[in-house]
Amino acid sequence: MLKQTVFQGILERGMVGIVRADSPEAAVQIAEACIAGGVTALEVAFTTPDTLGVLRTLRERHGKDVLLGAGTVLDPETARAAILAGAQFIISPGVNVETIAVCQRYQVLAMPGAMTPTEIVTALQAGADIVKVFPAEMFGPSYIKALRAPLPHAPLMPTGGVTVENLGVWFASGAIAVGIGSSLSGPGAKGDYAAVTARAREFVAQMAAVRK
Repeated sequence: MLKQTVFQGILERGMVGIVRADSPEAAVQIAEACIAGGVTALEVAFTTPDTLGVLRTLRERHGKDVLLGAGTVLDPETARAAILAGAQFIISPGVNVETIAVCQRYQVLAMPGAMTPTEIVTALQAGADIVKVFPAEMFGPSYIKALRAPLPHAPLMPTGGVTVENLGVWFASGAIAVGIGSSLSGPGAKGDYAAVTARAREFVAQMAAVRK
């Protein structure tokens, strides 16, 4: 799938669900629960055991129907391994220019994490496609609005602190998409995958309402 198609797919969905678990089996179940609820852009965090296996399993099951990325990617070696396992985008907690370069080499979306204007500009200069503003809960939607004043061209995806209740505020403040973690997948830590699906449906419904 072309990088531009993946980028457009994330814009259309407006959200990336974060899958993080203590076992690969739980990660797959959380991912499947999100997909069942309509969240079809997912980041599998590299803090999950056998992340590469999880990526391969989900890619084999869902093909092009799900946009699949790897998260918590700290270096170019991990990025390349994830890409070979089927990741269509690479998300990092910080800015690593070598990791961004690998993504550009393989025409895979680079989504590094940044917080300050300097970090955001550095990420964009290195070739970032979307900048993950992290941890967004530290400053809230008003910070996204403040960043957009000097950086109106920056494609920002706040991650952290995004809930169904405040979803619209993030977009009103200038986000192009959001990363959603525990407020979506939290019940999966206790094995309540039905609750994950229910929360996914709530997010999808709220996103539709926000974009009316």
